[in-house]
Amino acid sequence: MDGTRVELAIDDLRPVAWAACGRGRKLFSAERLTGGTKKGVYRLTLDDGSTVVAYVWHPAEDYWPARVAPAPDDPFGHATGAGLFAAAHREFIAAGVRVPRLLLAPTEGLLPGEVAVVEDVRGGTLQDLRRRDPRRARAVLARLGAAVRAMHCRRRDRYGRPRLDGPAPGRPVERLVLDRALHDLAEAAARVERIAAVRQRLADALTERYAAVPPRSRYGLIHGELGPDHVLVDDRDRPVLVDIEGATFLDVEWEHAFLDLRFGDDYPALAVDGLDGHRLRLYRLALHLSLVAGPLRLLDGDFPDRAGMLAIVEHNITETLAQLP
Repeated sequence: MDGTRVELAIDDLRPVAWAACGRGRKLFSAERLTGGTKKGVYRLTLDDGSTVVAYVWHPAEDYWPARVAPAPDDPFGHATGAGLFAAAHREFIAAGVRVPRLLLAPTEGLLPGEVAVVEDVRGGTLQDLRRRDPRRARAVLARLGAAVRAMHCRRRDRYGRPRLDGPAPGRPVERLVLDRALHDLAEAAARVERIAAVRQRLADALTERYAAVPPRSRYGLIHGELGPDHVLVDDRDRPVLVDIEGATFLDVEWEHAFLDLRFGDDYPALAVDGLDGHRLRLYRLALHLSLVAGPLRLLDGDFPDRAGMLAIVEHNITETLAQLP
């Protein structure tokens, strides 16, 4: 995206509030919420003090630089848009996983781009709760573990986004992950001298780990970026999953590599039995490389929290190098 994000005002968002809550309601304030790289998120406060949240999908709300369209079989493609949100929302509801209640289905015409309105879950993130009240957080983590197991039990015999139709993908997941990781390695090596110095060793490690992965033909529903900052806590201490547009059917080991990285010492509350250790070894290395190349790519644009992104890059450079024998 070029320039600063467009700041939608009350007058812009009033038709959205009317469509979601009734034309007789008055919109008292509209506040852009922090976070998010692909859509605008606004808290709308109504005249009675109640609040809802509006999601806005538009190129002007997306910080990621424009990229070549992903291959049709790529479940890691740029996950943005109302269609992906709606399809993911349906899948999580079907799995019995708590997501914000949908008050206005994704629609066009109310704003430039697309908009949906959901309930405002005001309990903060699980990330904040872990720091503020570890005892309460443990109970939420236990419930999140049950939600993870429920979504991963929702299975399909092809990988890809929930709304993907057409012929079955050609490459197995592990090959797709390898190809993507080699591309991320090339990007990282071009930008980071420490990665460049061991590029061939990392490529060899990827191909060696890939060769050990056995075939598979059933895939579970995963969130895709399930960190504690993408889990809200409701007034009954239930975890509520947000930023769900990246949901896909995939090897659940990809999700668990990410969960282990993001939850650290709390990961055992989310762990499951029966994971394929060969996949985990490949996916951990691929994930670390993606978290070097991806944030650096984001910083080619005007994303404001540059220090935070660079911290992610530095951590994952260290973790990538630690994967080498």
